[in-house]
Amino acid sequence: MKRIGILGDIGSGKTFVARCFGHPVFNADQEVANLYKKDKKILLKLRKVLPEYFDTPLINKENITIAILDKHQNLKKIIKIVHLEIKKKLNLFLKKNKSKKIVILDIPLLLENRINKKSDILVFVKSKKSEVLKRLRKRKNYNYRLIKKFQNIQLPLDIKKKKSHFVVNNDFNKKTVKKYVKNILQKI
Repeated sequence: MKRIGILGDIGSGKTFVARCFGHPVFNADQEVANLYKKDKKILLKLRKVLPEYFDTPLINKENITIAILDKHQNLKKIIKIVHLEIKKKLNLFLKKNKSKKIVILDIPLLLENRINKKSDILVFVKSKKSEVLKRLRKRKNYNYRLIKKFQNIQLPLDIKKKKSHFVVNNDFNKKTVKKYVKNILQKI
């Protein structure tokens, strides 16, 4: 099985590009959202390390945002708890799709958390900063300070780009992105 890791900035369209490959996609952001909605164990673990932020019966995204913006250490505590579960979900996904020729890994901290393997094919999604900012501002829970916090825990974009085998110039046009994807699939 070939693993294709999608890299890029927050809001650059990694998920959009990942879906264009037409192969099974592991979307870490979606998995995190699912954990927050459905996993009581996560709530209990978060409540144990950050009781002042998680005193409700459900995980509220606002509480997470407040905790992250309040203290830098809070983000590290949340990541430590959540990423352990995400790695478990990734392993289940890989086991479930072991007979597939290709799987796509849409994991924002793929390199940072050393989830990637040496044999992974890395694709960097490059987008115009102005377009990314415009798209981010349209998001329901847009918070500039929060986005900056997450960008600060990621490797610099130029390093991610250098480590990548391919670059997709994402203009958020499906036809254009499909051409890049087709070219990548032919080369691998």
